Order: sequence, then structure tokens, then C-alpha cells
Amino acid sequence: MLHKPSGGAGNGTAAAASRLMSIGTVLNALREEFPEVTISKIRFLESEGLIEPQRTPSGYRKFSPQDVERLAQVLRLQRDHYLPLRVIREYLDALERGEAVQLPSLGRPGEPQGDPLTGRAGSVGASGRTAARVGREELMAAVEVGEDALAEWESYGLLAPLPDGGYDASAVTVAGLVVELGRHGIEPRHLRAMKASAEREAGLVDQVVAPLRLHRNPQTRAHAEARTRELAELTVGLHSALVQAALGVRLP
Repeated sequence: MLHKPSGGAGNGTAAAASRLMSIGTVLNALREEFPEVTISKIRFLESEGLIEPQRTPSGYRKFSPQDVERLAQVLRLQRDHYLPLRVIREYLDALERGEAVQLPSLGRPGEPQGDPLTGRAGSVGASGRTAARVGREELMAAVEVGEDALAEWESYGLLAPLPDGGYDASAVTVAGLVVELGRHGIEPRHLRAMKASAEREAGLVDQVVAPLRLHRNPQTRAHAEARTRELAELTVGLHSALVQAALGVRLP
């Protein structure tokens, strides 16, 4: 007959183990606040390095209360601030290191803007959040390029200004990646295939969520945004995995 340790570290280890949760239990715990969350979403966030659950010898995920809280933080930052996963990961990692960091202000598209480059607050909408918009000069300054380079990117469809001449928050990310690829000899003209592929993937996602956007129920229409975001993340994850497989490498 097996006996549990009567005290000390053994009890602490047993108590910690008893608090670990399966992915199904985590899903149920999160769904009250995040009804759109799915098991595939949790697995995707793990693959992106947002959480690191323990694994049993047979490979099953086991989540601690800290893992669940971090998941909830990630989902709130996506929902309330529309932040990219990379930004969320860096922000939460800095908090865990005890660093004093300020939450990036990127908001949802279409809401009044704040400035992601200067840190100045923009006007605040009814929701109390600010959305990032950046001017042409600020975009060029952020990625350290001139007018000719930006015009070239636009000619290939990699970037497109908004009607007022500014750009949304994603333009800074796209421009930065174009610059980094250029340092490796990949020119903007080479990226037209990536742009076309992205548009096809976006079209596929749109086909899935279009019925939700057209639904009579306002809650169902609101759910379309969350579903679009989730499908976009899964599409990006699949694209990344396929590229890595084609290259025969595993990126960190």
C-alpha cells in the first residue's frame, strides 16, 4: 500500500499537482468570460509561446492556475486592446520579470487614435480605448526609410494608405518586416506572391465568417469579429508551419 508523505516538500508537491487542470477544464473555466475560446485556440497560443503548460509522461497538457490566469490576460489584451500576439508575449514576459512596462495602445480598428510611435495619447472613443493610426512621415521615421521606398511598397500592394492618407497599426509591422527581409536580399517585388497568398487566405476566412456578419442576431454578428481573429491566427500558424516544413527547419 502506498502512503502519501506526511509533511514538508512532498505535501507541497502533491498539493501543486492536485491543482493542475486538463485543457478541457481550462476551456470551461475561460468560457464564461471568453465564450469564443476553443481548444484549438489554446493550443495555438501555446505554439506561439504565450503559455507553457506542463506535460504528463503520455503527453497530455496540464495547466496550473498561473497558466489559466496568463491565458485570460492574453485573451483580454486581444479582445480589449487588439494587440498582436508578439506584443502581448513581450509585454507579459516583461511583467513577469518585474519590469515597469506600459501597455501598448493599439486599440481596435476604426476607434479614435493614439500614436504608437510617439506614445502620445489620441482621442478616446466611447469605449474608453484608443486605436493606433500613424501618419506617412511617422511611418517612414519608424522604419527609417524614405519616400521612394514607401512608394515602391505601395506600388506592389504591400501597403495601402487610408482615405485620409494615414495608415493603420498593422502598417508599421508590415513595413518593419519588409525592411528586415530587404536586409537579406529579398526585395519588395519578390513579396508580391506573399501578398497574393495573404489575400487568398483572407478570402477563405471571409467565406467562413460572412454568414455570421449577415446574421439577424446582433450577438452573432458581434461574434464574427472574434471568429475572424481566431481564424486569422490559425491561418498564420499553419502558414508558418508549412514554410518551416518546406525549408526543413524549425524556427525558435
